[in-house]
Amino acid sequence: MGVPEMFTKVMVANRGEIAIRIARTLREQGIASVAVRAEDDPSPHPAHFDEVVSLGSGALRETYLSIEKVIEAARSTGAQAIHPGYGFLSENAAFAHACADAGIVFIGPPASAIETMGDKISARHAVESRGVSTVPGIAEPGLDDAALIAGAERVGFPVLIKPAAGGGGKGMYRVDEASELPHALAAARREAAASFGDDTLFIERFVLNPRHIEVQVLADARGGVIHLGERECSLQRRHQKVIEEAPSALLTEAQRASIGAAAVETARSVGYVGAGTVEFIVAGDRPDEPFFMEMNTRLQVEHPVTEMVTGVDLVEQQLRIAAGHPLAIAQEDVTLTGHAIEARIYAEDPAAGFLPTGGTVLQVDWAYPVTPGVEVRIDAGVEHGTEVGSSYDPMIAKLIVHAPTREAAIDGLREALGESSILGVTTNRGFLRALLDEPSVRAGELDTGFIDREGARIAASRVPSEVLAAVAVGEVQLGPQRFGAWRADGWRIGGAVGRRTRLRDGDGVASVQVLGDRTSVERADGTVDELRTPAEPWLTPAPEGTWVRTRDGDFLVEAPPRIRRGRGAAEPTLASPMPGTVVAVHVADGDAVAAGQSVISVEAMKMEHVLRAPVAGIVHLAAVSGEQVRRGQELATVTPEPGEPQQEQP
Repeated sequence: MGVPEMFTKVMVANRGEIAIRIARTLREQGIASVAVRAEDDPSPHPAHFDEVVSLGSGALRETYLSIEKVIEAARSTGAQAIHPGYGFLSENAAFAHACADAGIVFIGPPASAIETMGDKISARHAVESRGVSTVPGIAEPGLDDAALIAGAERVGFPVLIKPAAGGGGKGMYRVDEASELPHALAAARREAAASFGDDTLFIERFVLNPRHIEVQVLADARGGVIHLGERECSLQRRHQKVIEEAPSALLTEAQRASIGAAAVETARSVGYVGAGTVEFIVAGDRPDEPFFMEMNTRLQVEHPVTEMVTGVDLVEQQLRIAAGHPLAIAQEDVTLTGHAIEARIYAEDPAAGFLPTGGTVLQVDWAYPVTPGVEVRIDAGVEHGTEVGSSYDPMIAKLIVHAPTREAAIDGLREALGESSILGVTTNRGFLRALLDEPSVRAGELDTGFIDREGARIAASRVPSEVLAAVAVGEVQLGPQRFGAWRADGWRIGGAVGRRTRLRDGDGVASVQVLGDRTSVERADGTVDELRTPAEPWLTPAPEGTWVRTRDGDFLVEAPPRIRRGRGAAEPTLASPMPGTVVAVHVADGDAVAAGQSVISVEAMKMEHVLRAPVAGIVHLAAVSGEQVRRGQELATVTPEPGEPQQEQP
């Protein structure tokens, strides 16, 4: 359905899957679309737009975060409005002001609402004035450590230290005892200052067994405000969401109406206009007492689950509101039908502590299982040939499923994850399937600490013996020249005869012997699996190893790490665990180092990993600070001191 007196051209100041998603609605509405693109950004989003404007190359502050360049791009194309997506400039009040100064409509709330809700202390005061409950705590501007310590004693432990600015879990610390507070405050101030340029802190009581429930609101410029139900976002890791669903399995209809009313009052407290999300923390045993946590003054990553249960296109509503139209929907028109659930696919390795990954997408397949009553939606920001690097957020796609019941939606999502595949980049696809199988997840018994408590157990899976056997057969069939011989779209194997192959199996090494139609897989712990030699697995070669696709995940199988020999001794190597940037070199070339001493730090996707000396010895550096490195690249070696234990030679 088109909208009268609507914009004729809109620019999207974002990239990846959200830019592609917004472009879809613009196309459906008959609105010309303009994309911006950093020259070194491999995202495929420009192909989905009518026009593309280059932002040049360089750091994010010189491209997607450059207000001047984004405004000029809109001016040069005649775009009447800018949709910021999420992240980047979406919650930047200065950007909203700059749009107004340039005569361009910012598709978002007033700058004043962004400013108020962007400071968690002022946000608390604003919603409290409308009778919305907040978590008990101490929240005033300019509190020093002494005042925070005294306030924590009054609030009662455990407490949660939070920065007044920013989000995403940075600068947040749970403290259980008074003796831990001074150290935690110092760490929180450092992190908040580094991340947000503001070290202002406040303290809230830590809600035990908390659930994260958020409410979608829409508000027009004429005072109309409605809510579109809630989303359950309790499955998160380090305050980053992983699985979201709508509606929440926790709330009754009365509780849903109550929390929705609180969200509406929150929006009214700041004169909100547009689409926004009000986030609440709820104790699992007291769902009738939601506490306001914060308001996200933008479209949320998880907005598709609301769209699927309400039938409302939130981007279309944003466009209507920004163009000055009143709300097209009344509160009584909002109905929630069925259940929707979304899984975020991240470029990360759950088995390696969820470290960021990267690489070139060799093959991507998205599944749309045909099940009566089940709808599958894919919002993806990668395609065949996309280079996934360390400069942008690790979320590369979302799978969303809608079904008549929660159980059917979970089953549908698990099926879609099993049938989909991304080869060339290690992702959390297998972890997501395993997470959905957890009994407490199935039962809806969730809390925000579940993945942090259980994630390592869920992710700690060995490479399946069937996968190791398949790769071993490929080794036997084609030998060391397999990379040149295999086709890039995979190779079907069969009929191999005996040879022993050594392959990486997590942190260990497995020995695999192929003997005709039988294969033996011996693990590092001495266990042995005997199985029939696989006849028809699909293998995809890559420079770093062999990719094997299964329903339970895509596995990159590599040869075991080798130890270089030089200077008369074996030299353990320190290889980068992820593609990224060397941000610190802690020693000088030729230094003597102790076992466990920090040598090099690598950063990717806002996560820093420290490489430590595996043995005592003399370090030899192969990288410098600021260098871009690939996963597996040798960054240093250590020549062990005489008598030091050596790693096993392959």
